[in-house]
Amino acid sequence: MKETGPAELPLFSAERAFLTVSELTQIIKGTLERELEPFWVVGEISNFRIPPSGHLYFTLKDDKSQISAVMFRRQGHGLGFQPENGMEVFCFGRVSVYPVRGDLQLYVESMEPKGRGALYLAFEQLKKRLAEEGLFAVERKRPLPFLPASIGLVTSLQGAALRDMLRIIGDRFPDRRIVIRPVKVQGDGAAAEIAGAVTELGRSGEVEVMIVGRGGGSLEDLWAFNEEVVARAIFAAGVPVISAVGHEIDFTIADFVADHRAPTPTAAAEMVVPRKADLMERVEEMRGRLLREIHGRLDQEREAWAGLARRLADPRRRLQENQMRLDELSLALGRRFQDHLGRLKNRLTQGVGRLSSLSPLAVLERGYSIAHKMPEGLIIKDSAPLKIGDLLRITFARGKSLCRVEEKE
Repeated sequence: MKETGPAELPLFSAERAFLTVSELTQIIKGTLERELEPFWVVGEISNFRIPPSGHLYFTLKDDKSQISAVMFRRQGHGLGFQPENGMEVFCFGRVSVYPVRGDLQLYVESMEPKGRGALYLAFEQLKKRLAEEGLFAVERKRPLPFLPASIGLVTSLQGAALRDMLRIIGDRFPDRRIVIRPVKVQGDGAAAEIAGAVTELGRSGEVEVMIVGRGGGSLEDLWAFNEEVVARAIFAAGVPVISAVGHEIDFTIADFVADHRAPTPTAAAEMVVPRKADLMERVEEMRGRLLREIHGRLDQEREAWAGLARRLADPRRRLQENQMRLDELSLALGRRFQDHLGRLKNRLTQGVGRLSSLSPLAVLERGYSIAHKMPEGLIIKDSAPLKIGDLLRITFARGKSLCRVEEKE
């Protein structure tokens, strides 16, 4: 066999035909689309973005390679979850070339999360987002009205849930007014119907409370109650809402946003309307308790009045006692006055005695006299200034006399 060397490149010639870049990319594009059937591919999302056009652009990668991917808005609108960076997904689509740049690109037609179902992931994502917005806040939840006169039911006409609720309400309080808004509870358009009925009934003013729900089913059957439009309609409803979807083990977004959650439609009916017989029994019990309290209070008041009556048996006796007390006080006051007056007299007598002992008259009583030189009336204490013939007036204890000095010693 003859060995061959490297292929020889054809020489440039003006007569040769040349491909344009656009023609080349179209050839590659056609070949890829012709030779490769649509397939499933698994990878991790990165560089995820959504421009105003609504298309989903991202990179699908593993630990060794990566490829650009796009999911157009029409296909992306049907996703039940929100793709995120770092999420592992299964993508179904085809490989082609984007002619403008000649880039190899994966055109995705459907997508599912790896490891968790799309519905479960969508449920968790919406639950987290609505919780962050405050739609599940406990402080905004409203209490149920006691014994509402009118009750709204948003459910299917064909389901057993409606029959159960009507039976319970009829057995408990048959005179309650029931307003039914029939809706689809599963399938296409069910969420929009449920949201519309909740909004309409809440604004109508016809009901005081509303039950929204259906019987049990699979996650797919109950999915209408996990839609955002239903959650926001319940949140904005003008009356308290009870969510009663499925069985006790089933939880939906509607359960979290509603004012109250019932494990079943039957339980919801029991929550909204009490049993009439129970209320009558409670009324009788309260009536008996009230009568006992009234009788007990009357007995206490009778005893109190009897005690007062005993203390006020004869008002004249109390008046006589007060008069006797007044006489006693008057006598005591008189005695105290006489005693005080006697003490004052004694003090006066003692004072007079002390004053008398200090009086000059008391000295005269003891035999002394007082000499006054006349006519000046000066008291003479010394005989030296006297002259023979001076007149003196002598004052005795009793009486006076006029004398003339005849001799001095």
